Amino acid sequence: MLLIREIMYCKPGKVRPVVEKFLAMSKLSQKSGMPRMRVMTDVCAERYWTIVSEMEVGSIAEFERMMQGDSQNSEDAKEFEKIMKGYHELVEYGRREIYKIEE
Repeated sequence: MLLIREIMYCKPGKVRPVVEKFLAMSKLSQKSGMPRMRVMTDVCAERYWTIVSEMEVGSIAEFERMMQGDSQNSEDAKEFEKIMKGYHELVEYGRREIYKIEE
């Protein structure tokens, strides 16, 4: 099992719009059979205006299929594009972390 963590550093005052986009994206993704995404905002972080989203997947191959949109129909893909429109104007930069869950 892998934990995929997306860390986004928002522009000042732009955290709430990004959170709303991520929550809407999570809801749409679950409808397409993808795992639940947890969305978190910083209380105390290395940098202000940080958002972290994370989800668990079975393998890198599963994650790659999800990133290619294999589980989405064309209607969901259009909705995803609509949700994420303007996203780059809200975020300064981000990074992805992938962890193997040791149980």
